[in-house]
Amino acid sequence: MSYENLLERFLTYVKVNTRSNPESDTTPTTQSQVDFALTVLKPEMEAIGLQDVHYLPDNGYLIGTLPATNLKMKRKIGFISHIDTADFNAEGVNPQVIENYDGGEIKLGKSGYSLLPKEFPNLNHYVGQTLITTDGTTLLGSDDKSGIAEIMTAMAYLAAHPEIEHGEIRVGFGPDEEIGIGANKFDVDDFDVDFAYTVDGGPLGELQYETFSAASLEVDFLGRNVHPGTAKDQMINALQLAIDFHNQLPEFDRPEKTDGYQGFYHLQAVEGTVEEAHASYIIRDFEDESFDNRKALVQDIADKMNAALGSERVLVKLVDQYYNMKKVIEKDMTPINLAKDVMENLDIKPVIEPIRGGTDGSKISFMGIPTPNLFAGGENMHGRFEFVSLQTMEKAVDVIVGISKAK
Repeated sequence: MSYENLLERFLTYVKVNTRSNPESDTTPTTQSQVDFALTVLKPEMEAIGLQDVHYLPDNGYLIGTLPATNLKMKRKIGFISHIDTADFNAEGVNPQVIENYDGGEIKLGKSGYSLLPKEFPNLNHYVGQTLITTDGTTLLGSDDKSGIAEIMTAMAYLAAHPEIEHGEIRVGFGPDEEIGIGANKFDVDDFDVDFAYTVDGGPLGELQYETFSAASLEVDFLGRNVHPGTAKDQMINALQLAIDFHNQLPEFDRPEKTDGYQGFYHLQAVEGTVEEAHASYIIRDFEDESFDNRKALVQDIADKMNAALGSERVLVKLVDQYYNMKKVIEKDMTPINLAKDVMENLDIKPVIEPIRGGTDGSKISFMGIPTPNLFAGGENMHGRFEFVSLQTMEKAVDVIVGISKAK
């Protein structure tokens, strides 16, 4: 069904720059996220009828509660979305609304960029629908302001219809998901629900409870610089060490060569000089054994290189980031089965597949609240070609309402 103010909410939210900053050591990492929570979301949450709306300075989460309309419904359910947007220009977001999309080219403002079905065949799924796009100069921010708008709209609808029976519902809007640290300080006791959903997925029907397990890998290479004319048997080129290290990783275990349940090593950045160099990787895999094997391999490569060099010149720092939430959720599939039933009752085909990434739900699940992921509608996320369908967002609201009132 259509919902009053859903589109207006979304357009209002995306125009506010809430990009996170991986170089910051504050929580949240940008003041704009705090301001968005306190000056945009908090007053609106209170206005639509949420209670105990409070901001937690220690973790940057804004929490609110919709009281139960049927006290016999004891199950407490949460819905969570993140405030920040990804590492692409988020200043001056000027969304375009394309009504009754005709299936052809969508020019993105005056930027010179276009959405073309031959380049983005996913557009073919949306003929006749209302699409919201960028103007080609920024990202859109559907990840995850679609989720925020959908949760807010669902709560406004339920609050305006007290005849709909439901248990206690709690919502949470948090920071810094895009840089992988948003849920590090999540307060499980304060949120206090039986299970929750992140509303942070992509196209219609996505229902996800498997994620990668993830680690970051930072490698420092220590060289020895001498004049290249007299370098034989003396120079140790740190950049060459970085190349040699990388070339010993499995050639095809890269994001651009893998899909499904296949893991990878992803080289994100490399910099340096002859004297010293640094490489940053992420490591991803779904299964514990293969995840551990990947981490063991990089340490083994470093150990062998150091042995050949006769000193410690390849220094590895591995940090686990999050784990596959399937290990938690498969112990009790209630949240998955509930969402699946609601979708099917709404004639939405559930698309249950692994997330080749992570969500805040990965960490929150291991903290004690099983938290799978629901679709929010965004396509081509994190860049100028991002778009979302209003009709998909409406169906996401339908699903949130349906889960809320399920007995």
